[in-house]
Amino acid sequence: MQLKIMPKKKRLPAGRVALILFLCQMISALEVPLDLVQPPTITQQSPKDYIIDPRENIVIQCEAKGKPPPSFSWTRNGTHFDIDKDPLVTMKPGSGTLTINIMSEGKAETYEGVYQCTARNERGAAISNNIVVRPSRSPLWTKEKLEPITLRNGQSLVLPCRPPLGLPPPIIFWMDNSFQRLPQSERVSQGLNGDLYFSNVLPEDTREDYICYARFNHTQTIQQKQPISVKVISVDELNDTIAANLSDTEFYSAKPNRERPPTFLTPEGNTSNKEELRGNVLSLECIAEGLPTPVIYWIKEDGTLPTNRTFYRNFKKTLQIIQVSEADSGNYQCIAKNALGAIHHTISVTVKAAPYWILAPQNLVLSPGEDGSLICRANGNPKPRISWLSNGVPIEIAPDDPSRKIDGDTIIFSNVQERSSAVYQCNASNEYGYLLANAFVNVLAEPPRILTSANTLYQVIANRPALLDCAFFGSPLPTIEWFKGAKGSALRDDIYVLHENGTLEIPVAQKDSTGTYTCVARNKLGMAKNEVHLEIKDPTRIIKQPEYAVVQRGSTVSFECKVKHDHTLTLTITWLKDNGELPSDGRFTVDKDHLEVADVRDSDGGAYTCVANTTLDMVSASAVLSVVDVPNPPFDLELTDQLDKSVQLSWTPGDDNNNPIIKFIIEYEDAMHEAGLWHHQTEVPGMQTTAQLKLSPYVNYSFRVMAVNSLGRSLPSEPSEQYLTKAAEPDTNPMAVEGLGSEPDNLVITWKPLNGFESNGPGLQYKVSWRQKDGDDEWASVVVANVSKYIVSGTPTFVPYLIKVQALNDVGFAPEPAVVMGHSGEDLPMVAPGNVHVNVVNSTLAEVNWDPVPLKSIRGHLQGYRIYYWKAQEGSLKRNRRHIEKKILTFQGNKTHGMLPGLEPFSHYALNVRVVNGKGEGPASPDRVFNTPEGVPSAPSSLKIINPTLDSLTLEWDPPSRPNGILTEYTLKYQPINSTHELGPLVDLKIPANKTRWTLKNLNFSTRYKFYFYAQTAAGSGSQITEEAVTTVDEAMASRQVDIATQGWFIGLMCAVALLILILLIVCFIRRNKGGKYPVKEKEDAHADPEIQPMKEDDGTFGEYRSLESDAEDHKPLKKGSRTPSDRTVKKEDSDDSLVDYGEGVNGQFNEDGSFIGQYSGKKEKEPAEGNESSEAPSPVNAMNSFV
Repeated sequence: MQLKIMPKKKRLPAGRVALILFLCQMISALEVPLDLVQPPTITQQSPKDYIIDPRENIVIQCEAKGKPPPSFSWTRNGTHFDIDKDPLVTMKPGSGTLTINIMSEGKAETYEGVYQCTARNERGAAISNNIVVRPSRSPLWTKEKLEPITLRNGQSLVLPCRPPLGLPPPIIFWMDNSFQRLPQSERVSQGLNGDLYFSNVLPEDTREDYICYARFNHTQTIQQKQPISVKVISVDELNDTIAANLSDTEFYSAKPNRERPPTFLTPEGNTSNKEELRGNVLSLECIAEGLPTPVIYWIKEDGTLPTNRTFYRNFKKTLQIIQVSEADSGNYQCIAKNALGAIHHTISVTVKAAPYWILAPQNLVLSPGEDGSLICRANGNPKPRISWLSNGVPIEIAPDDPSRKIDGDTIIFSNVQERSSAVYQCNASNEYGYLLANAFVNVLAEPPRILTSANTLYQVIANRPALLDCAFFGSPLPTIEWFKGAKGSALRDDIYVLHENGTLEIPVAQKDSTGTYTCVARNKLGMAKNEVHLEIKDPTRIIKQPEYAVVQRGSTVSFECKVKHDHTLTLTITWLKDNGELPSDGRFTVDKDHLEVADVRDSDGGAYTCVANTTLDMVSASAVLSVVDVPNPPFDLELTDQLDKSVQLSWTPGDDNNNPIIKFIIEYEDAMHEAGLWHHQTEVPGMQTTAQLKLSPYVNYSFRVMAVNSLGRSLPSEPSEQYLTKAAEPDTNPMAVEGLGSEPDNLVITWKPLNGFESNGPGLQYKVSWRQKDGDDEWASVVVANVSKYIVSGTPTFVPYLIKVQALNDVGFAPEPAVVMGHSGEDLPMVAPGNVHVNVVNSTLAEVNWDPVPLKSIRGHLQGYRIYYWKAQEGSLKRNRRHIEKKILTFQGNKTHGMLPGLEPFSHYALNVRVVNGKGEGPASPDRVFNTPEGVPSAPSSLKIINPTLDSLTLEWDPPSRPNGILTEYTLKYQPINSTHELGPLVDLKIPANKTRWTLKNLNFSTRYKFYFYAQTAAGSGSQITEEAVTTVDEAMASRQVDIATQGWFIGLMCAVALLILILLIVCFIRRNKGGKYPVKEKEDAHADPEIQPMKEDDGTFGEYRSLESDAEDHKPLKKGSRTPSDRTVKKEDSDDSLVDYGEGVNGQFNEDGSFIGQYSGKKEKEPAEGNESSEAPSPVNAMNSFV
C-alpha cells in the first residue's frame, strides 16, 4: 500500500489544535542522547529574586547536564566566588548547587548579593540567571503613643496602620484583643495600604482595641501595632460634656449630624496615575465617605471592562484585572454615590512590560559542513535590547569563529566544523527586567538511531487519533518513513500524517488500523528501523445514564449507571459527588452499576457523576439530586413602624429546601388575655418578607411566622418581641342580645360578652337599656360588670320591650348599639279556641276546624294548637274518661284547621282543642263528638277444616277481629286441585253473617280443595283467609289393596324373591371376606389383560349391591359416632326402608284437613307429605317396590 505524506501547509481541523501543540512541544524538546558529546545545558536554578529564611541554611541551586559532565563555578556580585576559602560554603558533588551553613554560625546578611553559576566542559559554557539572594525581614513597629479618638456620630474616620517595611511586604489585617477579625462592610473597610476606613461612624464602633496586625509569611511571624481607642458619642452626649465649660454663646451647636454627599478618602483629588507591569494584577481603589454610606461604581472611559478577568473586591471599592496587558491601558473612573449626590475620580492606567519571549533560541545540532541559525526575539515596553554572549563572554570579545555571523537578533552559521561547537547566551533587557536563554551549537557526525523502545504496543480507542512514536536522532538529520505490515510500501496517503519529530498520526483509527508498523530513519551515514504494534479497542459507553431525582428528606434514592466497554480492558466505575469523592458515610451504597443513598439529608443534594474508566478512555454522566422538604422556619423577626393600631413585621425566610415557598402564615399570641394560644393573623405571598399588620388596642402581641410550600408548612419561627398596644374604647358591642322573661313579671336580658381581646382596655362593663315598645317611657339603664345577663323585675306579662346593650371600659363607650326587641315573661293562655267543628272525610280521616284565640288572650308567643282525641262508648263519655287513652296532635303556628288520620271505622270519637304558648297549654274547648262510617272488615280471625269424610268437609271460623261495621254475610269460594297442581272450577257460596260453621257436601273423594273465605259489610268485602284440605280415601279400594297383599300366591312370590336376594348377598360377603378366587377371576389374573381389568370394578353382579350400599351411605346421615360396618353388611337399624316402618296404623294419621301427616319410624326423618301428593294408604306392595 503506497501512501503519501500530508502537506505541511494543509489546514487542520480546530479539534486537533491541542494535539498539534503537544507535538510542537515534542519537537522543541528533542535532545541529544547523553552518550554523545554535547555542550552543557542548565536544567535547574534558583529564582532570580531569591528571598531566604535567615533562620535556615541557604541553598542556591544550579544543575546542568553535558558530555563530558560539566564543571561548575560561581561569581558573587560580578567577581569570582571562591567557595574553597569559605568553610561555611559547600558544593554538592556532581552539581553546582551551593549550601551555605549559617545554622551553626554566620549570618544570612553576610551572604546577601547577586550570584551566577557557570557550567563548563570542552564543548562550551552555560550560565545561569543573576540570582539575587536577600534574607527575609520582619521588623517591629516603631513605638508610638496613640491618643484616644473621640468623634461625633456620623463623622468619617481613617485609622492608620503604617506597617514596617518587610521583605517580602507583610499581609495586613485588623483584629481585636481576642484575635477576632473586625467586621467589615460597605461602611467600614480596609484599604490596600492597610488603613481602616469608616465612611461614617456609629455608636457601635466605640471600642478600645482596634489593632493592626502584620503577618510575614517567610518567617511565619505576626507583628502588631499598639491598640487604638475610638469613642463615638451623640450630639446630646457631647453637649452634656462641654456645657459645664462653655458659656451660652460658646455652647456647641446641638444640631444633629446632617446627611452629606460623598467625598473620597482615597485617592485624593480628581485624577491620579497608576502604572502596572504586563501579566501582573492591576488593583485600583476608591474609598469614599458620606452619609448615608456611598456606593462605588466602576467604568472604563474609552472601552468596556474585560470579561472573565475583572473582579470586584472589598465591597466594590477595589477593581482588579488579572493578567493585565498593554490593551488594558486607559482611563478608569470610580463613582461614589448616595442619596445626596455623586462624585467621581479618574485613574490613568499605563501598562509597561518587562521583556517576554517571542522566539527563544533553541539548541542546534549540525553535521560538519552544514548551515544553521540561532534566533532570539523578545518584546517589552519599552522595547528590550538584545545582546549575545558566547560561552558566557560577550560575543564582541569572544574568540572569533569564521563560521558565524551576527545579524541583530540572529546568529547565522555556515559550513560549520567541530570547532564551531559552543554555548550561546541571548540577553533581552529593559528597565523592568531581563531574559537570559542558553542555546548550544553542537557539531556531530552520527548515523541514525531510533530512541523509541522496540515492539512498543499502542492501544487506542476506535474513532480517535492514534499517535505512533518514532523518536530519533542523527547528524545530519535523518529522513523518516513508515510502513505497515511485513511487505508494505511507505505510508504516503492522506489518511496518515507524518510529523517532523517522526510521529505517525492516524487521525481516525478504525478496527482495520490494527497491525504492525515499522519506522525507518536514514541519513548519509546509515539507516535504523523499529517496529511498533497498534490495537484498536471498542469505546466505553454509558448505555443507561443516571437520571435527575427529586426526593424528600429522609427517603432513599437510587442512581443507575450501566456501562458497555471493550472486554479486553479492565473497567472501573467510580461515583463522585460535586466532582469530589463520595462522603465516607454508611448511607451511601455502591453496588455494581447502582448508587443508593439512604436517609437522604439536605447536604446530599448536588451533582452525582458516574465515571467509567479503562486504561484507555474515560466517560462520565451526571445527574442532579434535589433534596426537598418543608421549608425551614423563618428567623430574625423584627417589628418596625409601631403605631397604635398597626405594625410592620419583617422576617428572613429559612431555606426553602429546593421547593419554592408559596406563602407565609402569620400568627399572633395575646400574652395578656390568652397566653400560650396562637391565632391566625394573616397570610402573605411567598415572595414577600414584610407584612403590615392591623392591631387591636390593649393587646400584648407576639408574632410568629410559618413558611408553606407544596410539601407542607414549616415549624413556627421563634416569637417576635412583644408589643403592647394602647388601650382604647371598645370597637364592638356584645352580640346575641335577647330579651325573654323567665317569669310572668320579669324580663331577662342576655348577651354574649366580649372576650379580653375585644375589650380594648381595662374595666370592661356593659350599659343595659330597655323600655316598652309601645309606651312613651324613657329608656331605663343600668351599668353592670362583665356579666352576660340582667333581670328586670315587675314587668307586665308578655309586653314587647326595646333592648340595647353597650360595651364600655375605662377609656370610653363603644359605638351606639343596635336595638333589639324582646318580651317580658309569658303566662298560660286564658281562652280556649272557639267554634270547634268536625268534618268526617272517610272512615279513617276527619278534618277539625276552629276559630283562632285572640293574641292578647294567648299571653305569650303562639306555639300552635293541640288536638286531644279519643275513642269513646256512646252514652258513657264522661263516666269512663279517666280510663280512656287519648291521642294528641299538635299543629305549629297560627293554624285554624287540622286533619286526624288513622281513625278506626264505625267508631265513636270525642275531641277538644287547646292553644299552646311558650309557657304551656290554655284551657280546652268543649268536647266535640263524631262517628266514623262503616269500613270493610278485616279477615276472619281463623279458619279450620274438620271432620273430613269421603265427600264432605266441615269449616269452622271466628268472626273478624275488626268488623269495622255490621257484617252482612260471608263469602266462601273453593276449587279442587289435581295431582299436577292445576286448579279446577271455582265455586262461590254466600253464608249468613250469624254463622260460624258450615259443612260442604257432595265433594269428590280423596281430592284436595283450596278455600277462600272473607266477610262483608255495607262498605264492601274485607280481606280473605285461605286454607286447603283433602277428602278421605275410598274404603272399597283400600280394602281391595289389603286383600291382594294377603293372597298366598303373592306372599309366596315375595318370599322367593327375598330368599334369592339373601343367598346372593351371603355368597358375595363370603367370597369377599376370604379373598377366594373364582375361575373367571383366575383367568383375569393370569392374562392380566388391561382391557379386561376395568370389568372387575364394573361387574354387573355386584354393581347393584354396591350401588345400594353406596346409595344408603350417600343419602342417610350417620348418627354421631357411628360408622358403617367393616364387613359392609346392612344392619336392620341402619335401613330406612324396613317393612316395619310402613305400618298402617301405628304412626300414620290424618290432620284436620284430611292430609296424611304420618312419618317413618326409622332414624332418618322424612318430610311431611305435601297436600298435593297421593293420599293412598301405604301397602306392603308399595313398601317392597320402594326397597327394590
